[in-house]
Amino acid sequence: MQAYDDIFKRRSESGGSIEVICGSMFSGKTEELMRRLKRARIARLSVGIFSPKADTRYSDSELVSHNANSIPAMPVSKASAILAPGSQVQVVGIDEAQFFDDELPDICNALANSGVRVIVAGLDMDFKGQPFGPMPALMAMAESVTKLHAVCVICGNPALYSYRLINNDGQILLGEKESYEPRCRICYHLPQQEHQH
Repeated sequence: MQAYDDIFKRRSESGGSIEVICGSMFSGKTEELMRRLKRARIARLSVGIFSPKADTRYSDSELVSHNANSIPAMPVSKASAILAPGSQVQVVGIDEAQFFDDELPDICNALANSGVRVIVAGLDMDFKGQPFGPMPALMAMAESVTKLHAVCVICGNPALYSYRLINNDGQILLGEKESYEPRCRICYHLPQQEHQH
């Protein structure tokens, strides 16, 4: 047990970090975030978990994955609400980071610089295949980036795109399997008539 404690003591003395978990919808981002946060709790680290107030698809006080696993979380309306002055939190988890404002990278950087391990999960691309919100900046400044893939519903290959099934051109449209499906690069770019399956 002593060696285990020493690892975490060294980690906290060496400063904070930013870890980004990204990918398409249905790729397991929230599951991976919850797995890392649960491990931090097992290691007896104090954990703070945040989600955007706008995303209440499943719950307004928990992170809930598509597999219906959950963990308590604090919904906040803007990135600056994540920073708690004088907080003793050692690990901060942030889900659905693409929905936060452009201040999120600076907040994450400030937390990491103060010795906090920051774990961020979010969509790296919107339904048009464009970089989404603050995610590109977070990925650029992170110590580690984990890109997860879903399974393409058309061909079964690894999917990196979130294909929107309904006609709505707004960048943000909260939805589930009735609104989106994971697609690989080839199937994402198929002509509309070939999308029927």
